[in-house]
Amino acid sequence: MSLEISEDVISRQSPEAQAIIRALMAQVAELRCQVVGLQAEVAALKLELGKQNKTPQNSSLPPSTQHPHARPASVRVKSKRKRGGQTGHARHERSLIPVEECQQVVTLKPEQCRRCGTMLTGDDESPLRHQVWELPEIKPIVTEYQRHRLSCSCCRETTCAPLPPGVPIGMSGPKLIAFVALLMACFRQSKRRTALFVESILKIPCCPSLTVKHQNVATAALRPAYDELAAALPSQPSLNGDESPTKQANTKAWLWTFVAKTFTVFALRGSRTATAITELLGETFGGVMSCDRAKMYWKCGRLQWCWAHLKRDFQGLIDHSDNQVKRLGHDLMRPTKELFQAWSRYRDGTQTWQEFQQVMAPIRRTVDSLLLRGHGTAVDGMCRELYGHREWLWTFLEVQGVEPTNNAAERSLRHAVIWRKRSFGTQSEQGSRFVETMLTTIETCRQQNLSVIDHVTRSIQNHFQKQKPTSLLSGA
Repeated sequence: MSLEISEDVISRQSPEAQAIIRALMAQVAELRCQVVGLQAEVAALKLELGKQNKTPQNSSLPPSTQHPHARPASVRVKSKRKRGGQTGHARHERSLIPVEECQQVVTLKPEQCRRCGTMLTGDDESPLRHQVWELPEIKPIVTEYQRHRLSCSCCRETTCAPLPPGVPIGMSGPKLIAFVALLMACFRQSKRRTALFVESILKIPCCPSLTVKHQNVATAALRPAYDELAAALPSQPSLNGDESPTKQANTKAWLWTFVAKTFTVFALRGSRTATAITELLGETFGGVMSCDRAKMYWKCGRLQWCWAHLKRDFQGLIDHSDNQVKRLGHDLMRPTKELFQAWSRYRDGTQTWQEFQQVMAPIRRTVDSLLLRGHGTAVDGMCRELYGHREWLWTFLEVQGVEPTNNAAERSLRHAVIWRKRSFGTQSEQGSRFVETMLTTIETCRQQNLSVIDHVTRSIQNHFQKQKPTSLLSGA
């Protein structure tokens, strides 16, 4: 029962009692305010403690958020073997190239016997071959075009000879522009460092502003192939998608990546919402999207949720303070490890597709039942979401070619994230287009085993000659 002390009740008391009651009521009110403040402080501390307990090993935090020295010690027993090559390991050495490919061959013959001093003659049918690799003298190739302007003897009009087709208006050739673009995009050098390398090592006059002109030329030359790849995304049967935060000037932006079987497309946009996906994939994407559990991907239709992310989430349950949640985490981790073992056997050809599906059937039933068991626990929301969309956990069992993880997209983003950390994002719209175009070109060439420097050079040559752009669509 609660007792309500009203003014009518207080007024019926003696003056001394009234004073005591009012003093006690004031103290109670003050203590209540203190309790509310302390409760808010405890809640904030609990939230902060929960954030501190999250690591890349038990959540979806990227590994770059954790300092290398802050990582937990490995549980593996340290080996007693010494560092370096072990006894009996296969020897790795640089093989000799054919004599015909050497730029210079120096024949060395002994003049006299090392024992008695007798003069020696003849040839050794199989001499010991020793090859030394060295850099050539770096000297730029400069071609001067002298354009004569001549006057007509009839009408006195002057005519100047045009440049040959393919000769750039500027002072930089296709190979130099491609090299500068790759120094910045593939090897993650700043514009100042790139200009310093070109000027001091290649002995070509260069400054940071010239590297900006080079990147704009490279973007214009490679953009048609980029647009062709972006247009092909909606028709792909399966894609891996991911995104990473970045900056454009002083505004926040997001770098999206979509990995298909033979190509990858990067796109830098100012939003992380589903509108960016609609812009890139259209309204009717009919393939399978492999991704994490971010809700903007839900509009893609058929998904494959990443089991590598789920494994880290289950590790988070194991690290939970609630014993019931901890037990659920251990129970979910066991079938997860069995899943990856079965997938490894199928991927290396040990199991057929039918055998893999048979092995996975009981694992699927176990995981579904454990997620159902998690309803009503401290992780009720997570379990309800996973169970409510459980078909997105098992798409890889129904569609061949779909992997259970989103590792392909995360691998493609790794280079871009390191570049962003070194450059702090882009400063303009032109810089953003250069980033997405070059990242797309570099990653796609890697997937197709193409030489990226040859492809970029050829594309810039075609751009100068106004020829058809070089395509990166497989079979195009």
